[in-house]
Amino acid sequence: MGRRVLVTGGAGFIGSHLAEELIRCGHEVAVLDNLSGGSAAQVPAGVRLYELDITEPIDEAFEDFRPDDVVHLAAQVSVAVSMQEPVMDARINVLGSINVITAAQRHDVRRVVYASSAACYGALEEGMLREDMRCVPASYYGASKYAVEHYLHSARQASGLEWAALRFANVYGPRQDPHGEAGVVAIFARLLLDGGQPEIFGGGELKRDYVFVTDVARAVALVLDAELEGCADPVFNCSTAVGTTTNEIYAHLKEACSSDIEPTSAPWRPGDVQNLILDNSRLKAVVDWVPRVTLEDGISRTATYFSSLD
Repeated sequence: MGRRVLVTGGAGFIGSHLAEELIRCGHEVAVLDNLSGGSAAQVPAGVRLYELDITEPIDEAFEDFRPDDVVHLAAQVSVAVSMQEPVMDARINVLGSINVITAAQRHDVRRVVYASSAACYGALEEGMLREDMRCVPASYYGASKYAVEHYLHSARQASGLEWAALRFANVYGPRQDPHGEAGVVAIFARLLLDGGQPEIFGGGELKRDYVFVTDVARAVALVLDAELEGCADPVFNCSTAVGTTTNEIYAHLKEACSSDIEPTSAPWRPGDVQNLILDNSRLKAVVDWVPRVTLEDGISRTATYFSSLD
């Protein structure tokens, strides 16, 4: 049976794809978004939009929509920005998340599904990162994301609020902001299509796990409905479990964008780590999910999307 699902950040990149996926699954969807990074035009037709900021009072959305469940995506999403402005990062990602969690408790929400991050792990010298490893975040962004997982643990102890967290790998695809600090695929695609020269950090050998946005949306929808009874630590990596270097991403994008532009080089940035590749076997076991979109296909779709905006 369909339920009422409130998606914070639902006018943004991942959130708008998720709203579409939840509608396909038969749920009634509403979006809570301050539109600082998203756009009302990306909210699916017929979906209610509450133009609110998670750091301010948000009860009116809960009182009006009466959600059964909440998917919490709204966040400050840049590692680089978090290192420059840690107080701002914590205000949005920690205090804003606490605001969402306590509103969910006050309004008898069944489950909160939280968008966490691979940045929780930090610079662990492991080939594949698993949810049971000790997290030592290397950035303020990672620390803020990891902190909220603990607040959700505490909320379940205090009120019985069901929860799950998905630690997203590097999500990419159509609608990602090509002008911000996050999302190398979108940034490079836009620059190459415009004839610009992308900048590659750390020699281009930083290895990341790139997962396409529609696969992420499907994973979140599945976890929303998953049986989690008896799951003491409902944290799940959402990833492909395949590492790809920035140089490899650039090569795919040059082909997809029909470009011969070579990048410039820059040193590592504070908060960057060498490898972030996530084991996804726990998620696969719980919800029978596998990523469907290959890297080549995903990059092609992303380049086609940005080209269509010209």
